Amino acid sequence: MTRTPTRTPAPSKGQSAPKIPFEEALKKLEETVESLEDGEIALEDALKLYEEGVRLARLCTKKLDEAERKIEILSRDTEGKVTARPFEEGAEEGE
Repeated sequence: MTRTPTRTPAPSKGQSAPKIPFEEALKKLEETVESLEDGEIALEDALKLYEEGVRLARLCTKKLDEAERKIEILSRDTEGKVTARPFEEGAEEGE
């Protein structure tokens, strides 16, 4: 049985990507990966899904990078100067 994937069409060249929240993009990416792992779709559909997955992965990475930059901007030292410091697991509990 060949399953037809449900997905949002990728923007055509020269068209900007739709603005979707990170959580929605991540959910769609997870669904895309599950569909590809099932292996019950035609090759052409699998290639389209793969392309969509790459687009979604890049979108998620971009949004995570933007969030990281915002956190760095908001991190200030004791003198009120903005300092970039890496996130340390468990550091928020000890402070």
